[in-house]
Amino acid sequence: MTSPETRKLERTVPPESAGRRLDQALAQLFPEFSRSRLQEWIRSGLALVDGARKRPRDPVQGGECIHLHPVYEIAGQPEAQEIPLTIAHEDSELLVINKPAGLVVHPGAGNRDRTLVNALLHRFPELSGIPRAGLVHRLDKDTTGLLLVARTLSAHKALVAQLAERQIHRHYAAIVVGRIIAGGSVDAPIGRHPKKRTHMAVVQRGRPAVTHYRVQQHFPAHTLLSLALESGRTHQIRVHMSHIGHPLLGDPAYGRRLHIPTGASAALEQTLRTFHRQALHACALEFEHPGTGETLRIEAPLPEDMRALLAVLGEADQKV
Repeated sequence: MTSPETRKLERTVPPESAGRRLDQALAQLFPEFSRSRLQEWIRSGLALVDGARKRPRDPVQGGECIHLHPVYEIAGQPEAQEIPLTIAHEDSELLVINKPAGLVVHPGAGNRDRTLVNALLHRFPELSGIPRAGLVHRLDKDTTGLLLVARTLSAHKALVAQLAERQIHRHYAAIVVGRIIAGGSVDAPIGRHPKKRTHMAVVQRGRPAVTHYRVQQHFPAHTLLSLALESGRTHQIRVHMSHIGHPLLGDPAYGRRLHIPTGASAALEQTLRTFHRQALHACALEFEHPGTGETLRIEAPLPEDMRALLAVLGEADQKV
């Protein structure tokens, strides 16, 4: 299935581009599209030079008329579905969504619909023409918090580039098992678990990953942390905190067996037994707006379940 643009684009190659490769010239003429996508369109005849097909490496002379007909391959386009969304920021270039726990981001095996992508396509139909419905990064199903979504191709290209250059700063709040005395960093490569193929792990030949953490509050047997990522590996915070012996409270994949602290109240014991997700929240995003160049910082308060958990932990702390 294909989804063609409703308009054909026309540009003239400027004289100063003479001698450059066609794909390089088009990347300057159409900065809203990636060079790899432009190369695909050149090869498939969707980018014509004076009405003729050319190769990406063919040089331009300057003065040629370029006709571009963008067509996006969207085989298996997810269905638009009405699902409530909480929008933390919205403008003509981008969105920031505050994702709840339990909402899968992308359709996949076992989650064909009722995902964030389905919700975005219903609320913002124009996102059907943008890769991954505009999503720039992702969160695990049961991690809450902020996700960045591009509304235009040019914004998507710019934000993906910022992410690759580590210019999008992502901040998290997490409640971990055990008392951490001081902040620090975990610099350990992450790759696929050698035995559990659905899990990640710290492995020698993994991809570089760095997580910084600071202590925000101590409890008798838990710690509230703020964390920042230098990289964005799958399950990074969950894997790194488990690696140093302080897994996220409630983490079903990387946590330990449930431990009830000695002397815990009935309320604390009940809360710990019924908190069935990793206590992790993406609380802030900081990045450069792709249209204005302004530095934006978007924040989201802790979700209700983590606030309730902290309240019970705090009550236990006062009794120690």
